[in-house]
Amino acid sequence: MSVPPESVPPPVSSSPASPPPPSTGAPSAEERQWAMFAHLSALLGGLVTGWVGGWGWFLGPLIIWLVKKDTMPFVNDQAKEALNFNITIAIIFVILAILGIATFGVGFLVALPLMIIIGIAALVFIILAAIKANEGVAYRYPFALRLVK
Repeated sequence: MSVPPESVPPPVSSSPASPPPPSTGAPSAEERQWAMFAHLSALLGGLVTGWVGGWGWFLGPLIIWLVKKDTMPFVNDQAKEALNFNITIAIIFVILAILGIATFGVGFLVALPLMIIIGIAALVFIILAAIKANEGVAYRYPFALRLVK
């Protein structure tokens, strides 16, 4: 007596299930949220370390990038973008501070207004990047040195 093929159950595999391949489509809600956090963490780092010169602008994006780079491609991209932008801002601020110190304070007449303008522009760009990342759009800052690739 023969058994119809549709009534035969499929063979059971003894190998462990492999994880699903990474999707090439739109980022998941969790990826979008982590990417948004990568951008906004720069603001938190700047606020927390503001009393010691604000050197923490790049710590949040760096931590998120190191933790999520292998598991979430969209977060990897956006955290690197945020990290590169905030390192660029930090370099600009250090150069302006050195200019002010090297000229015995006279350079601060130019450096301080520039720091304020650049700081406000960075705030606007970071907020725009966070909004775009939350929408699932890969944001590129208009000026940033691509140091982390």
